[in-house]
Amino acid sequence: MSLSTDQSVFLKSWLKRPMRTGAVAPSSNALARLITRDILPGAGPVIELGPGTGAFTRCILAKGVLQCDLTLVENSPDFTALLRQRFPEARLLDMDVTRMRRWHDPWRSMQAQAVISGLPLLTMGVRAQWNVVGACMQSLQAGAALYQFTYMARCPIAPEIMTRMNLRAERIGSSLLNLPPASVYRIALNT
Repeated sequence: MSLSTDQSVFLKSWLKRPMRTGAVAPSSNALARLITRDILPGAGPVIELGPGTGAFTRCILAKGVLQCDLTLVENSPDFTALLRQRFPEARLLDMDVTRMRRWHDPWRSMQAQAVISGLPLLTMGVRAQWNVVGACMQSLQAGAALYQFTYMARCPIAPEIMTRMNLRAERIGSSLLNLPPASVYRIALNT
C-alpha cells in the first residue's frame, strides 16, 4: 500500500516530534467540515494554528475564504514547505505558537472571524496554553470564537485558563470517522 503525500509528510513529522505533532494521521474530511462549519465568506480573516498538511485549510478555502485572508501558523519545516507550495497566497508564519502572545501584531489587529486550531493543547503546559489562548482571544472580532478539536472527552483547555479568561466551551460535535475519533469545541468569551 502506498502512502499519499499528506500521509508521508505527516508520518515523517510525527516520527521526528510525536508530542508536537499530536496526532497519528492527518485529520479526516469529516472533522475538517465540522471544525470549519461556522466559517463564512467575506466575514473576515481566519487564523489556522497547526495546519499540518492543510486538511482544515482546504475546507476553509472551500467555504469561500480567500487565501489572502488566511493566516497559517506552523512550526514544522516539513509542513511549512508543503503549505507554502499548496497555499502560496496565504500568510504563513513559521513560528512556535506558544510565543504568539509576545508578538503584538498581527494578533491585536487581526479581527479574525475564527481561529481554527489543530494544536495538541493537551500536551502543552498551562503557561503555553495561556499564551496560545490569550493570543487567540486578542485576535478575534466581537462574537467570534476559537475552534479546537480533541481526542479526549473534555475541552482540552485547562479549567483555570477558562475561568481566568472568562471563557465558555461548547462541544459542537464529534467525528467518529476521524482516526482516532475527535470532538470539536467552540471556545468564546462569556457574555
